[in-house]
Amino acid sequence: MNEQLTMVLIGGASVAALMLLLWLIHLGTGNAAIVDAGWAGGLAMLAILFAVLGEGYWLRSVMIAGMAGIWGFRLSIYLLATRIIGHPEEGRYQELRRQWKTNISFKFLLFFEFQALLCVVLAAPFLLAVRNATPWVTPLEWMAVALWTLAMAGEAAADAQLNKFKSDPANKGRTCQVGLWRYSRHPNYFFEWLIWVAFALFALGSPGGYWGLISPLLILYFVLRVTGIPATEAQALRTRGEEYRRYQETTSAFVPWPPKEAR
Repeated sequence: MNEQLTMVLIGGASVAALMLLLWLIHLGTGNAAIVDAGWAGGLAMLAILFAVLGEGYWLRSVMIAGMAGIWGFRLSIYLLATRIIGHPEEGRYQELRRQWKTNISFKFLLFFEFQALLCVVLAAPFLLAVRNATPWVTPLEWMAVALWTLAMAGEAAADAQLNKFKSDPANKGRTCQVGLWRYSRHPNYFFEWLIWVAFALFALGSPGGYWGLISPLLILYFVLRVTGIPATEAQALRTRGEEYRRYQETTSAFVPWPPKEAR
């Protein structure tokens, strides 16, 4: 228990320091969206740090650190390249500034550090796996790797399709409805959630692994109810109006599904 607490404290301090650095950078750039890249990168960092500090079976530790590292750093780099570096601040963060009105910098500091706390909680599957000393990888863990591979491919495809659509000047102000985006308004969020299901499934092969289920449940809650779909769709309705309303009528919000006929 002392070893586990030490790992959590070291990990928490590390990701809190990362978010403080990113908050300072955001003060200079005026783009708070950098917190999203920090969230993904922070989780990847935690998985690798836990793998180094943990005393579990080396192959299991390498596998979970590798999966989390590939996922987190890919997403972080994608966000930096397509939404942060050289781009204006996303509308949902501009909306937060309008809502907060006063002490905005301090409120963003709390927001950034809350993401650090969330990273530590979400990293539960990583912590559980790297402390498992069982000297073999179970079929359940291999199933988790297969699901992770499928979900990673889906998320990368959704991101690539959206980025290609946005890169065409003729599509400025329009809604992407090609590829996976024809079947879900948020396929990136859906596959992101599946990645976390895979992490939790991997953790179930370790003692106390059921605690890892908190991660996909939290991700699902935030995506469906808080900062994911609600905020993204509110911004889409502000900027694209009637076109996006028609898209909402015909297309599944989350799980990819054949679209309905337009009214």
